Amino acid sequence: MNEKIGLFYGSDTGNTEAAALRIVEILGHENVDLYDIYDTKPEQFHSYRFIIIGLSTWHDGELQSDWDSFFDDLKEIDFTGKTVALFGLGDQVVYSHYFIDGVGIIGQQIYENGGNIVGVWSTEGYGFDDSKAEFKKGWFLGLALDEDNESHLTEERIINWLDQVMQEFNDVNTEKELKN
Repeated sequence: MNEKIGLFYGSDTGNTEAAALRIVEILGHENVDLYDIYDTKPEQFHSYRFIIIGLSTWHDGELQSDWDSFFDDLKEIDFTGKTVALFGLGDQVVYSHYFIDGVGIIGQQIYENGGNIVGVWSTEGYGFDDSKAEFKKGWFLGLALDEDNESHLTEERIINWLDQVMQEFNDVNTEKELKN
């Protein structure tokens, strides 16, 4: 794939930022533009057809603070023609009723704004009670990471998810080429 990917993340404790930086490292700095949502303008999303979004979920299902501040702007972004993959961090033990809810909240808005979401991830192996990110039984709307309880699985999960996402991004490119 020769189009740059826009990776937009928000991080309070540094865990989401670390995951975003690892994604950039795996995909290559030349292939990804990295944006901290704290100082991102909505129009920066317009430059990308392929987008990765990362965030954590706080407390009882709340968006990470910078995504919460940006959410009104997000509602106004037209995602038509854009393919988006999401990853989220959460604590499936202490906050088992809200595990990675932020992925569900942001994902729903992207879907409502015309976006195509890829990178869905199996819930198998996770021990949570409820999640807004579980869009259908057994499937999260994106990658779920739990640095509090399963940090030893993060690297493998990121690598496997990125393999899947890059294949799905390439499939979108192939479909576009076939239509032209």
